Amino acid sequence: MRKLTEIRWHGRGGQGAKTAALLLADVAFQSGMHVQGFPEYGPERMGAPITAFDRISDSPIRVHSNIYEPDFVVVVDETLLHSIDVTAGLKKDGAILINTERNAEELLPLLNGYEGRVYTINAKDVCMRTLGKYFPNTPMLAAIVKISGVIPEGEFLSQMEESLRHKFAKKPEVLDGNMKALKLALLEVR
Repeated sequence: MRKLTEIRWHGRGGQGAKTAALLLADVAFQSGMHVQGFPEYGPERMGAPITAFDRISDSPIRVHSNIYEPDFVVVVDETLLHSIDVTAGLKKDGAILINTERNAEELLPLLNGYEGRVYTINAKDVCMRTLGKYFPNTPMLAAIVKISGVIPEGEFLSQMEESLRHKFAKKPEVLDGNMKALKLALLEVR
């Protein structure tokens, strides 16, 4: 049986949505999955809205297009709810994950009648408690793994540690904070 999961990311330039989407694809690939991870480019500048995508499957992926009917949507910046229809095409049996201090019920009026599952995480709080700086992509990455179940959590953490150890080989002090942020985010999703 073929299982394909499609995820659409919404963020702003500089928040790491593109990086998180690519990291998820890399970790899924290292776990033996077939993947696509790619951004949609427009007029890139710091703070401008960006979109990125992930396709993760247990068999080869033959489609090569943007994702118009995602299983999951990740909103890295809550302010985008006021200007972009982040729920466009989102499957009712899927879910949306929003970086916010508010609870899901408060956000429902901004979700254009979406009736599926709504998850939230306060990525800023997770970052400040573990990293001392605000990098929302790290907790959002762990949170979507938890919600979607595309990779078992233990395998995800193991692959992320290996990836981050390689990426930050010259800054090993960064590894510990990022791993703490990932682990805490897995617990903080509401």
